[in-house]
Amino acid sequence: MSDDRPAGPKGRPGPPRWVLGLLPLALLAGLVAFFFGADPTAPFRAAFPPVEDLTIDRVSFPERGIMRVHVVNGGPEAVTIAQVVVDDAYWRFEMDRDPTLPRLARATLSLDYPWVEGEVHVVRIVTSTGLTFDREVAVATLSPRPNARYLTTFGLLGVYAGVIPVLLGLLWYPFLRRIDRKWIHFYLSLTVGLLAFLAVDAFEDTLQASALVPEGFQAAGLIAVGVIGAIVGLRAIGNFGRGRGEGGASSGLTVAYLIATSIGLHNLGEGLAIGAAFSLGEIALGSFLVIGFALHNTTEGLAIVAPVAEKRPALRHFAFMGGLAGLPTVLGAWAGGFSYSPTLATFFLALGAGAILQVIVEVTRLVRKSWPRGLFTPLNATGLLLGLLVMYGTALMVTA
Repeated sequence: MSDDRPAGPKGRPGPPRWVLGLLPLALLAGLVAFFFGADPTAPFRAAFPPVEDLTIDRVSFPERGIMRVHVVNGGPEAVTIAQVVVDDAYWRFEMDRDPTLPRLARATLSLDYPWVEGEVHVVRIVTSTGLTFDREVAVATLSPRPNARYLTTFGLLGVYAGVIPVLLGLLWYPFLRRIDRKWIHFYLSLTVGLLAFLAVDAFEDTLQASALVPEGFQAAGLIAVGVIGAIVGLRAIGNFGRGRGEGGASSGLTVAYLIATSIGLHNLGEGLAIGAAFSLGEIALGSFLVIGFALHNTTEGLAIVAPVAEKRPALRHFAFMGGLAGLPTVLGAWAGGFSYSPTLATFFLALGAGAILQVIVEVTRLVRKSWPRGLFTPLNATGLLLGLLVMYGTALMVTA
């Protein structure tokens, strides 16, 4: 029977391995406990005012004459909410918890306020130390409730923007089946261009969302976890895919599924943007987002079927891949419409960006597997650049 204890200096059994493994952690925990118990920072806290960082996550209008302010304490110390100012006037409010918010705690403030449909309102939170934190509501409008009407409405917006366009893009499969192999490589290279543009677009969206994340939630860390987690996760999924070829290149069907997954993660962020725009009353912006994302997602359908152009996968695979890529748009629209969170949006957008980067690697390997010169023949390079231009052209519709 083997002994889990390593030999000591003179051959005597030492402590078990698990003890040696936990010893540094136990000592670190003791150091942290001693630091907080001794409190060597007390002279500094007595000499300087506390550091407060309160974030107004969003302002909602559940019914006429009612305003709700959703806040989170992203600073290192507790914050006590003392007063609320709306449009330069102090208003009485009720909180769903104690007025003192610990670090990373959330609270909802309810006010009886006669808000005006379509008007601009400015909300200011005053803490017990006199610091103020502001949030401007560009368009005051009745906030959607999660009932059958709005669930259906936001769901249909996700279907229009994500599900139907992706399925339409999958209809390019019969065309790809009838073209010469060199043109299949052209469209695979065009897929890389589409995905490269999506990756840049996803990173831009991630950085914009991260600017609204409370400091305590560490936006940079969220982005790192999302991007690296997606890359590692998709790489692991690819390694379990069937039909792996020489040089570690995944099969065409595996790559197609990876592309559908990465596009689905990206479309989740697009759905969040659509839902948030309509819930805030920005109808024109929301409509442009639906049309622009629909154009985007049709070309993304082409990216999904390009890796399987030389194969005959069962019809169910197309249904599964279309669902993976398109249905997250519906989920995002629901989440953005009813309870938009910059923190969650940042994380999911980072997931999408990382997933797209990994899929670009997989598609590049697939091209090199059957075409040693890879992406940089004149025809393939043209396809890559054309993919970038196609996505840029459809992106102009989103920002119109």
